[in-house]
Amino acid sequence: MKGLRIALIHDWLTGMRGGEKALEVFCEMFPGADLFTLVHLPGTTSPTIEQRQVKRSPIQWLPFAGRLYREYLPLFPIAVEQFDLDGYDLVISTSHCAAKSVVVTGRARHLCYCLTPMRYAWDQFDAYFGPDRVGKLGNRVLRPMLAALARWDRATEGRVHRYLAISQYVARRIALYYNRQSTLVYPPVDTEFYVPAAPAAAQSPVPKFLIVSALVPYKRVDLAMMAARRAGFGLTVVGDGPERANLERYAGDGVELVGWRKDEDVRELYQSCVAAVLPGEEDFGIVPVEAQACGRPVVALGRGGALDTVIDGETGVLVSETTVESLSGGMKRAAATPWDSDRIRRHAERFSRRRFVRDIERVVEETLRAPAGQRW
Repeated sequence: MKGLRIALIHDWLTGMRGGEKALEVFCEMFPGADLFTLVHLPGTTSPTIEQRQVKRSPIQWLPFAGRLYREYLPLFPIAVEQFDLDGYDLVISTSHCAAKSVVVTGRARHLCYCLTPMRYAWDQFDAYFGPDRVGKLGNRVLRPMLAALARWDRATEGRVHRYLAISQYVARRIALYYNRQSTLVYPPVDTEFYVPAAPAAAQSPVPKFLIVSALVPYKRVDLAMMAARRAGFGLTVVGDGPERANLERYAGDGVELVGWRKDEDVRELYQSCVAAVLPGEEDFGIVPVEAQACGRPVVALGRGGALDTVIDGETGVLVSETTVESLSGGMKRAAATPWDSDRIRRHAERFSRRRFVRDIERVVEETLRAPAGQRW
């Protein structure tokens, strides 16, 4: 990579979720790369990312952009096309929205680590902008706007030379919406940080399940909270987001919302929980792998990325339906099963940071050796 000018593009930097954890490893792999993003809220990501000089779009300077950046969604296409990437040989975008649509020169190679084609523009509009969330008028105004955004997303798929998918589920979405093939590269999980508890550590005396999640509609945290109460289990929900006020009504009887916690605290919660719960359909779902790295099983909806990360009966329980009854039954099964912590841990090690770095290095080398302009 010596002598190459590299640019990293990320949609926005306002928290440390799965996409930012992949970006963090890209920053470690390419310490001389420049970092571009639509909006950066300082102090919300890891020190590895924060120490970079971040090049931001004009959206950064709009009123309350750090908190209300999603409200400027219609401006994202214009903003992302303003980044000046003329001097770069390799562009790597980590994208679930607009980052994949940056404009690169003819000599540059553009790799997109695709977290997913944008959900709200393609197949989850109602989950984000249904009448019950934004009102009937908001729904009517936003529907053609998001349809136009989907058309732009499709029209700009050719700006990427090679797509990398984070799961088989996302690979199918890339094929469906972009009509492109992709290379599967699972996201990096810090399996050296997330480890099982020491043998002497005590388990929670009361069965307690765990959710670690942004509180947004498609995560279906509400179903898990209702399922835990129905089954008589305690549930700790770590996370924050626009759905928190709505979720407060399901708290009580051992079901609690605790906001975001430090990584060390989350690790302890993983280590002591009966199981981590993934109630919604995820593109990959890094939380189940972190829990398994700590030797704990997962209760997950048997769709999406969970099919890549959870082995039913060996490392967790896959439920068939997005219902309170199905999740409740899955929790009961998880609580009654004698799990093999070592077996669960070995499975999680397939998703380590070391494996991610090796896979990315191979893909970058292949892409740079290919003729300029080749698309996979």
